[in-house]
Amino acid sequence: PTPASLSVTATCEPRHRPRLGGEPPLSCVVPVRSPPGGAQGGGEMNAAASSYPMASLYVGDLYSDVTEAMLNEKFSPAGPVLSIWVCHDMLTHHSLGYAYINFQQTAFAERALDTMNFDVIKGKPIHIMDPSLRKVVCDENGSKSYAFVHFETQEAADKVIERMNGMLLNDRRVFVGRFKYRKEWEAELGAKAKEFTNVYIKNFGEEVDDESLKELFSQFGKTLSVKVMRDPSGKSKGFGFVSYKKHKDSNKAVEEMNGKEISGKVIFVGHAQKKAERQADSAKVTLEDGRSKGFAFVCFSSPEEATKAVTEMNGRIMGFKPLYVALAQRKEERKAQLTNQYMQRVARLRAVPANAILNHFQQLGATLCQQLHRPREDLRIT
Repeated sequence: PTPASLSVTATCEPRHRPRLGGEPPLSCVVPVRSPPGGAQGGGEMNAAASSYPMASLYVGDLYSDVTEAMLNEKFSPAGPVLSIWVCHDMLTHHSLGYAYINFQQTAFAERALDTMNFDVIKGKPIHIMDPSLRKVVCDENGSKSYAFVHFETQEAADKVIERMNGMLLNDRRVFVGRFKYRKEWEAELGAKAKEFTNVYIKNFGEEVDDESLKELFSQFGKTLSVKVMRDPSGKSKGFGFVSYKKHKDSNKAVEEMNGKEISGKVIFVGHAQKKAERQADSAKVTLEDGRSKGFAFVCFSSPEEATKAVTEMNGRIMGFKPLYVALAQRKEERKAQLTNQYMQRVARLRAVPANAILNHFQQLGATLCQQLHRPREDLRIT
């Protein structure tokens, strides 16, 4: 049987982020079992384990030939590893595609969970979770009101979905369903997954307030809220948000207002993204049929940061290859630059007298003939 993951969404708000292996502040998650008794571990438990607090991680989506040695090499940079347990089927002894890793300290496990989740081993992204109880997703403000629970078998996960989906927890109705990657639900929802109703506006002057911003953007459709962001002293930060009732209205506002001038300033109007979306979009590796094409784009918050990255990273060796790093150009800009370079070459050639070009090729031909008529052992053409 293969392990299965659930997505649990609720609106309960723990007062602090639960630590790995600690007790949850609220009972809004479902416990998950430790390494199954029917699975055999390939690694032996270190004798020193008993003298340290246990901090375990589940590592899934592994190829069947991934070994404890490979996992130790991968995870040891996060901190000292006490033991690694690759789970195998009791009858066939084949790998079940997941493992448990025990660190000396909880902090090392947390570091691995925060920095290595979805890293690639042998060309396949791995999935890391806390096997002790749950993974409640949090940000700097606390719980984000959803969590993930991992089960030993798909049957166990299906039972929980059947019994708990739609239940009330702390007077809140929860959704419990099969865990899906972003690409899965985007494929299911199609174009709807990319629809948005919140618009981000920046680069306007201090004279723009909530009322004037609402008046400006209400022409595109019904707005639910309009907000100019301000600092603690009440001074405008020069950006704000408009929320529309319908996606088509927000899309129209972006299309018609982006790049428009307000009080002598050109404003930017675009889809208001969450922090995770902005981080995901800030660096993109270009793929073809799921494989890297060998180049990528990184977006910085300022031209100074981009220039510094070009200066420090261009020519740096990565994976035995020197990187080429330069400022990204639009297709039209690249085309204009290449056209300009071509015209400069043509102009230089035209500036050279025809006789000089002819003499150059005649001399080259004479040299080549001399090379070809030399004895065989002396033949060398460069």
